[in-house]
Amino acid sequence: MADAPVFQRLCIIGLGLIGSSLARLARERGDIAATVVACDTGPGVAARLRELGIADVVETDAARAVQGCDGVILCVPVGTFAAVMRQIAPHLAPGAVLTDSGSTKGSVLRDLVPLLPAGVHLVPGHPMAGTEHSGPDAGFATLFQGRYVILTPPSGTDAGAVAKVAAMWERAGAMLETMDATTHDKVVAIVSHLPHLIAFTICSTADDLAQETQEQVLKFAASGFRDFTRIAASDVNMWRDIFLNNRPALLEMLARFSEDAQALGRAVRWGEAGFIEDRIHRGQKVRRGLIAINQA
Repeated sequence: MADAPVFQRLCIIGLGLIGSSLARLARERGDIAATVVACDTGPGVAARLRELGIADVVETDAARAVQGCDGVILCVPVGTFAAVMRQIAPHLAPGAVLTDSGSTKGSVLRDLVPLLPAGVHLVPGHPMAGTEHSGPDAGFATLFQGRYVILTPPSGTDAGAVAKVAAMWERAGAMLETMDATTHDKVVAIVSHLPHLIAFTICSTADDLAQETQEQVLKFAASGFRDFTRIAASDVNMWRDIFLNNRPALLEMLARFSEDAQALGRAVRWGEAGFIEDRIHRGQKVRRGLIAINQA
C-alpha cells in the first residue's frame, strides 16, 4: 500500500531548477503531494509549465496560489522573500507549513518571521543540490538523490511541521541535517558561496585581459578553468541575492581565504617548496574525504 502524501496540496512558488525538479518528482511519486500547485510570474513561464505538465494547477498570482494549501515552499531568489511573503501571508491557511529552498537562512528568518501569521509553521530548508542551469526546463526528478538538505527550524517550531518537511525531502531521496541558521550560513559560505565568488572573479579577470590574450585563454582553457566557467554560468539574480544576504559570513570566509592565498603566494615567491607541498597535500586530503562520503 502506498504511503499517504505528505501534503494534500503543495504550492511551489518559483519554478526554476529547484522548484521544477521538486514539481516533477512530486508528480512522479504521488506520495509527496496529492495536488501540486506551481506559481511563477516569469515571462512565459506559466505557459511553459502547462506545456510540460509538471503541475496540477498553474498560477501567476501567489496570493491565489497558496489558498487552501497545507504546504508552501518558496523557491525564488532570497532577495524577494519579504515581498513574496507580504503577498501570501494573509492567504496562508491555519496550520499550513511554510518552507523554502534558499541558500541563506539568517535572511530567511529575518524576512519571514515578522510576517508569519499565527498558526502557520515555518521550517526553513536548503537543498544542497543544483547545476548551473535555471528555468522550468532545467529541472529533473533525481536532482536531490543522495544530496543533503539542511533544515534550520527556529526554536519552538512545531515538531509535526518539521517532520513533514523532513519527510518531503527524504522521499525526494535526500539526506537530512538540522542546524541553527548562523551555523548554516557559515558552512555554506565556505563550501558554496566563496567558491562561486572566486569563480566569478577568475572569469572576470580573464574577460579583462587584452583581446588577443583572452582568445588564447579561452582556446587553451584546461579543465581547472573550465570548471570555474561552469560555476560562473550560474543564475545572476540568485547569486546576487545570496552574496548580499549572507554578507557577514561570506566576507569572513573571503578574508580567511585571502590570507591563505597570500601565504601561498609568498611561498611561491620565495621558493618554499615544503609549504607549497603541504597545501597540495591538504587539498588532496579534502578531495579524498569527499570521495569517501560519496559527495564528490
